[in-house]
Amino acid sequence: MSQQFQIFLFGRRGRGELGICPNSSKFSYLTDYNYFHSSLEHFSPLFSYASSSTMASRLLQTLARRSSRHNRPTTVTPWRFTSGAASIHAPAMTVSEEAETAPAPAPGVFPVYDRLAEQAIQKIRKLKSRDPRFLQYNDPVPALVDHSAVLAAPETRVTTLPNGMRVATESDLAAGTATVGVWIDAGSRFETDETNGTAHFLEHMIFKGTKNRSVKALEEEIENMGGHLNAYTSREQTTYYSKVLKQDVPKALDILADILQNSCFAEDRIARERDVILREMEEVEGQAEEVIFDHLHATAFQYSPLGRTILGPAENIKSITKAHLQEYITTHYTAPRMVISAAGAVKHEEIVELVKKLFTNISTNGTTTEQLVEKEPAVFTGSEVRMIDEDIPLAQFAIAFNGASWTDPDSIALMVMQTMLGSWNKSVGGGKHMGSGLAQRVAINELAESIMAFNTNYKDAGLFGVYATAKPDALDDLSYVIMNEIGKLIYRISEDEVTRARNQLKSSLQLHIDGTSPVAEDIGRQLLTYGRRIPAAELFARIDAVDAKTVNRVANRFIFDRDVAIAAMGPVQTLPDYNWFRRRTYWLRY
Repeated sequence: MSQQFQIFLFGRRGRGELGICPNSSKFSYLTDYNYFHSSLEHFSPLFSYASSSTMASRLLQTLARRSSRHNRPTTVTPWRFTSGAASIHAPAMTVSEEAETAPAPAPGVFPVYDRLAEQAIQKIRKLKSRDPRFLQYNDPVPALVDHSAVLAAPETRVTTLPNGMRVATESDLAAGTATVGVWIDAGSRFETDETNGTAHFLEHMIFKGTKNRSVKALEEEIENMGGHLNAYTSREQTTYYSKVLKQDVPKALDILADILQNSCFAEDRIARERDVILREMEEVEGQAEEVIFDHLHATAFQYSPLGRTILGPAENIKSITKAHLQEYITTHYTAPRMVISAAGAVKHEEIVELVKKLFTNISTNGTTTEQLVEKEPAVFTGSEVRMIDEDIPLAQFAIAFNGASWTDPDSIALMVMQTMLGSWNKSVGGGKHMGSGLAQRVAINELAESIMAFNTNYKDAGLFGVYATAKPDALDDLSYVIMNEIGKLIYRISEDEVTRARNQLKSSLQLHIDGTSPVAEDIGRQLLTYGRRIPAAELFARIDAVDAKTVNRVANRFIFDRDVAIAAMGPVQTLPDYNWFRRRTYWLRY
């Protein structure tokens, strides 16, 4: 019987150790199975090369002689000592005939190294069929490549009606509820300076009675169904949706069609809602994050439509009339810019027929948002705005670069980069982004109360950056850490960091669409931005295509030596100036 051995020398806990590994390319640490899969690069040798070779040779010959005493002629074929890149090969050695005549030990008595070697051999045999529950050491964060099996989702069916309106559904007949809504390609971006705030005002007024239903009748009908009716407005989109039991989907669609086509906009209701919106503005002004991002948009996209706020200025709210609301509906609530989205216990054919029957009085104006955007494009301006207020205990600021649009090929890479930077909140403790270098440095050094990376996309622009809240005396150090971690995206990141971020991003996206309302929202938003619903398998494959080189390339495009926009509020006197941030968008290397 011929047995091959490979002998390795490695260091552990301040001492040198020798290990053997029969018929395997990986070494075994004979006295500690937990280190069986460890890598030599983690256990650097503690002996010189010559001493190690001598020790390995002696141990090999000793093992050969012990084997021969049990009448097992052993041929030890090329032994190898490995340390880092070093490797020595020696010719085969055959145990002499004299060794075969040596007296054997008493039955049942075996040298300790024989027992250890036998245990190692048994463990190696078990590892030939590794338990799939455990991860390989050299692949700590494996990523799925083929997602078609694990992400098999219901098909998203889309039908375009003759008037240009699109109807999209994702059926899950086993569900007991359904969400149906109208996603409209209209928001504060498509207003003027004089009418800024109309889109949000209209969102409030749309539920205040129609020609067919009074306010009370509308509220009672929704409550009697046990349903939920809601709406929201952003800079580029407006949404009205309802979540109901599956048998009430036709009623919900009828209500949505009624409020969009037959709203009354009574003057007394407008006056009452004006006061509601003004109070809402006061509440928003008390939310520092909302204020910071409004000012960030205002300075980054100054003199551009995206710089306007969603609520609009108070003077506009006080002057909006019924004529403004009706004109906005006629101009922007058009069939080609609408998507009827439904998810849950719905059937596509039934939804299409209901939409054809109910939405008959929608404008078919052919003006597209692409034409409007081309007429007034978003222009990024490197600038800053600071509002010093020492009555606020914490300083808050956001720094942003010009990001990618929805359809930009690099938008996926920016999503991965956002996840790499992560977020952290002192009041929450550890979170899902604690692997982030930024989160670790901020938490360990107690530099901030909270940080959050953001990536906001629009039709022709975007914002990518970090928002932070901190005490005034930590602003200088915090600013350095933020810019240093952003700069690393350009120069120095590992594949493990990117892999972790990819997995976290995929998990976050999948959890986000858990439920009929998120699915309906995802369908409506994607049809308005991409023109189609991107399957999860395709989206995940695009995420998996992002590697360290991709991140470096995209960071060079959007971050390296680029202008920044900064918005700060509170006791921010110690926040570094604009030029300080601008100089740290690149590293000088000699």
